[in-house]
Amino acid sequence: MLEHCERPCVAVVGAGYWGRNLVRNFYALGALRTACDSDDQALADVRRNCPGVGAVADFDEILQDPDVLGVALATPASTHARLALAALESGRDVFVEKPFALTLADARTLDALAERRGRILMVDHLLNRHPAVARLKELIGAGELGRVCHLHSRRLNFGKIQTEENALWSLAPHDVSLIMNLLGQAPVSVQAAGGAWLAAGVEDTVDADLFFPAGVTAHVSVSWLNPFKEQRLTVVGLEQMAVFDDTAPWPEKLKLYAHRVKWRGQKPSEDKAEGRPVPLVEAEPLKEQCRLFLTAMATRTPPPDSHGREAVEVLGVLTALDRARTEGRRQSFVSSADAGVQIHPTAVVEAGAVVGPGSKIWHFAHVLDGSEIGASCNLGQNVVVGPNVKVGRGCKIQNNVSVYEGVELEEEVFCGPSMVFTNVHNPRAFIRRMSEIRPTLVRRGATIGANATVVCGHELGRYCLVGAGAVVTKDVPDYAVVAGSPARRIGWVCRCGVKLPTPAAPARPEDRPDVPPAQELTCGACGLTYRLVGEDRLEAAES
Repeated sequence: MLEHCERPCVAVVGAGYWGRNLVRNFYALGALRTACDSDDQALADVRRNCPGVGAVADFDEILQDPDVLGVALATPASTHARLALAALESGRDVFVEKPFALTLADARTLDALAERRGRILMVDHLLNRHPAVARLKELIGAGELGRVCHLHSRRLNFGKIQTEENALWSLAPHDVSLIMNLLGQAPVSVQAAGGAWLAAGVEDTVDADLFFPAGVTAHVSVSWLNPFKEQRLTVVGLEQMAVFDDTAPWPEKLKLYAHRVKWRGQKPSEDKAEGRPVPLVEAEPLKEQCRLFLTAMATRTPPPDSHGREAVEVLGVLTALDRARTEGRRQSFVSSADAGVQIHPTAVVEAGAVVGPGSKIWHFAHVLDGSEIGASCNLGQNVVVGPNVKVGRGCKIQNNVSVYEGVELEEEVFCGPSMVFTNVHNPRAFIRRMSEIRPTLVRRGATIGANATVVCGHELGRYCLVGAGAVVTKDVPDYAVVAGSPARRIGWVCRCGVKLPTPAAPARPEDRPDVPPAQELTCGACGLTYRLVGEDRLEAAES
């Protein structure tokens, strides 16, 4: 690990409230070339405390200096995405203070850009560098606490009061990142509540709950309206409990409590124990984070718990929490890292939507609240799904398709480019008729051709095939091929997609006039056999 930079190559942008700490640490590591701030006093402090370091007021000067290889941002949160984007586009590596960005879309854009350009993008989730956290993670991994069942984090103080982002976005990124790091996984759902008393719409206090697999829960309390400072994490294990108090002296920052619960018959009793301090090596987490950024610049490998993709996950959880707070209901969350989900930076997946593992969502797509996208789906460019739409596993929705509320797609449905679903029979722009939605069900394996229109209130049968440009105005039977306007059946199709041979007119049994005529059709491509019953129903023959 680098102890001292070979030459100054980092510019710190924002040298005030928190940025002065970045200035101090990068200077101590021999890496600080320039500091940038619009405040004259902040620049004067840089010149006084860091001899030989440049001090400029214009961010463009940073981007024009060929000796600046990395940019560290400690500016207001609302500027993070814009400044980080400019730095990445100019070919610099970037270190960003939390929150990474104020929207999930911006975060995804930055992460994707850094990956395309081969740039290092790190986010200062500072607590992951704390010696107490590193030791706590070791204890959890070694089973010293037993099975972890609950975590409780409190980050409270009087100030620093924000007006651009609420307490959740300002204070909780550290806690969310820390909890996910300790558990090694993302939550599956979240809920939150808060109150805004100083500025309308900006919550001063937020309480959040995170629900993880196997029943593990976590609670986060954040506020800048508390009479005293508290930064404490409690980890409850069935064998021991751990408390990380960052405001305590170093010898007491991490303590273990061997509390036990003993059962006497049907009654529990508490067996309390004194807190046992865990020895730690004293270190400044921010200095370690700055050193890791320099190491990443040299090795081109960011740490796994502070890179852009991890920050996107954290922002995804924050976005889900904020939506849960505003809507007053629990929100699902799917980890794109764990599930292998690919979401293009220009796409929008609302926090209340669920995306199944292995699914891909491409340019400018939008999945609205309450929608469920199954596993291994592919949503093309400009696709809109929702709200409250269910898309089954393995569906492929091509470019420019909107799947509106009232439509349900079962598994492995193919929707061709620019095909249209309706959900109201007689729409008017000036009359709201969402209460008149008529449901449309597309059964498993169906294919709908390009530019086709499916009028609402009908069912498309299993493995049917709707021709390009067709207008469906009535139910479509299983395995039917329909075309035209209005769509009419013109044949039958195998589940493999090959048209079945035209059936000859079957003979009706002379002794059973009540039995409909039936005959078998065999696919010339895959050999599957079907039984035609009457004129309007095809069934897969029993094996």
